[in-house]
Amino acid sequence: MPPVYRRPLRYAAGCALALAAAATVSPAWADPAPSFSTLLARIGQSPVTLEAEASLDAAEARVRQAGARPNPTLDLSMDSAFGTGPFSGVGNAETTLSVTQDLELWGRRGARVDTARAEAGTVALQRDLAMLDAAGRLALVYAEAEAAQRRFTLAEEALALVLADARAMMRLVEEGREPLMRGLQAESEAASARASRDEALAERDAGFARLTAVAMLDAPATAIPDSLLDRGLAKAEAPTGAVPTVRIAEAEKAAAERRIRVERIRSRPDVSATLGVRRYEAEDATALTVGISLPLPLFDRNRGNIDAAEAEFRAADARLIQTRQEAQADRQAATARLSASTSRVSAADAGVTSAEEAYRLTRIGFEAGRLSQLELSATRAALVSARNAAVDARLARVRAEIDMARLQGRAPFGGTQ
Repeated sequence: MPPVYRRPLRYAAGCALALAAAATVSPAWADPAPSFSTLLARIGQSPVTLEAEASLDAAEARVRQAGARPNPTLDLSMDSAFGTGPFSGVGNAETTLSVTQDLELWGRRGARVDTARAEAGTVALQRDLAMLDAAGRLALVYAEAEAAQRRFTLAEEALALVLADARAMMRLVEEGREPLMRGLQAESEAASARASRDEALAERDAGFARLTAVAMLDAPATAIPDSLLDRGLAKAEAPTGAVPTVRIAEAEKAAAERRIRVERIRSRPDVSATLGVRRYEAEDATALTVGISLPLPLFDRNRGNIDAAEAEFRAADARLIQTRQEAQADRQAATARLSASTSRVSAADAGVTSAEEAYRLTRIGFEAGRLSQLELSATRAALVSARNAAVDARLARVRAEIDMARLQGRAPFGGTQ
């Protein structure tokens, strides 16, 4: 008489085979993303970079405008006309045509130009930092999409391992060497593995969507053939200059100092010169008019603006001190993280090799009946965890390289902007 559990066991085997068939069905992706180097070469077309370039153009235009001289004032006036008595009509009128020009004494224009140039220099440094940030974001999104693609592949492989173990377990159950409950547990593990695979698929598609948006690709990216996770790091070089954020803080301090000079010069009288010609109708004669005008600094000496500019300078100096301290700490931390992430990658790869060998030996022992399903499941879970840990280690190394590249003022992975 056949065993009573043969029908449910065959049903479970059929379910497992159906899961295996579903696991092998995946769409054929036909739009691989360009390499990271190719995308990095087009970083100048990103909206962030274009915005920074436009801000720099505006700052340079303000420098040109700061160098422009003030326009002269043309004045035409008529006195002693259209009155009564001898002043009726224009017979005794005095008509004056004059031109008034602001002399811009005390170095007013030079101070204005120097300030505009300092502010443009700050914007140029901010533009460079924006490009570095755009390159770093591109590298991170590219690496995250690749990591999601790898995790999906690993999830498919893990599902295949679970299904293979389930089929082996079902053979043992049919032979009466394991109870039916073990077969049901194997089927449950297969369903859980498929759910993990579906989740990894969703994460992969989300990663591809983010990469498509950030890289502004014409067609949605559906594969990453050029690996960034496995790319070697750029050769470590000693820093040759200040951290970009420190250079920006230094430029902001210099610009704030120049604004103090501008405000102090504004407290001095704004002298204007006038040259004109006057027509005397009654005498049928003309004469030149010459004049100098300047405001008397009795009530407004621009003290408020001077004090505000000095306060802004002190604030810029404090920001510079803080930025230098943070940059020093960030550089030390980035160096440590980069070194640790490199060691972590090596350790993770060694862990994968050991986990693969442990799973192979456990599988042999399980099929020979010397090891239990629990031990097989444990070694398989360890293998899956080790493979995912290797992906996480590589992604952490990418993040550490991005941080280090930003501090060194370069694109990550030795790329050029």
